[in-house]
Amino acid sequence: MPVDGIFNTTVELLGKSIDLRARSQNLIASNVANAETPNYVPKSLAFEDELQGALKGGGKVASAMTHTRHLPLKGAASRLQSVTGRVVETPAKTPGRDGNAVELENEMTRMAENQIMYNASVQILSKKFEGLRSALKEGK
Repeated sequence: MPVDGIFNTTVELLGKSIDLRARSQNLIASNVANAETPNYVPKSLAFEDELQGALKGGGKVASAMTHTRHLPLKGAASRLQSVTGRVVETPAKTPGRDGNAVELENEMTRMAENQIMYNASVQILSKKFEGLRSALKEGK
């Protein structure tokens, strides 16, 4: 796998995954907080397909440079930067009488799954950085 800048695609992917999972966790927490709000429709962040497309070379290719002195990203790193996910409504099959479409059991399951994936990404990224740190110490 080609290297994009100082970090490889795995590091870029893990960083983007952590960002997206944090956003997803916020949406799920909002759903739980609004479980008693009349006519509330829960939302989720759909990003897995967009992330897969960026890794395979599809999706948006351009990344916005925020400063003229920044180095441009190339390849997968550029495509991963453009992944933002999209917020979609995920109503329950049978909303309550007040129109609330939150199923707490479903939201709690989604929250636990998302937290597990977030923690796994953080642990893997941490190991990658430990490897880089070790390589730098050995290179002295």
